[in-house]
Amino acid sequence: MNSVKGLLAASVVSIQNSCFIYPACQNCFSRLILDSRRFNCLKCGCTGEAKDASYRYRLSLKIADTNDLFDITVFGSCLDPFFGVTAENLQRYIQDFNQLSGETSAETSTGALVQAVETCFIGRRFIFGV
Repeated sequence: MNSVKGLLAASVVSIQNSCFIYPACQNCFSRLILDSRRFNCLKCGCTGEAKDASYRYRLSLKIADTNDLFDITVFGSCLDPFFGVTAENLQRYIQDFNQLSGETSAETSTGALVQAVETCFIGRRFIFGV
């Protein structure tokens, strides 16, 4: 993992995508390829059962300081305090919600999550380690 080269105080202008959680390889943190039963990491070759896949936060933001706009992506457990749970637990809550509500697609829960993230981040100022 790279060390912080500097700090940037900036405000969040927008959320760049609605995918805040991804299945991550425990060895190299790359996105896993999931099917109904198995997962596979294309980068390091790690495989396993889909039910055992780990999840990680990935929040892509457009931010602005006083002079410039930047696209940044914030990864991992540093987002736990903002979401209130680990990415693993949030993924489990989303799956449970979809099962209990009888949702066949994740659009309803995704829409609610995007709205909540936008409310919590857009217009707020943070210090980013870059």
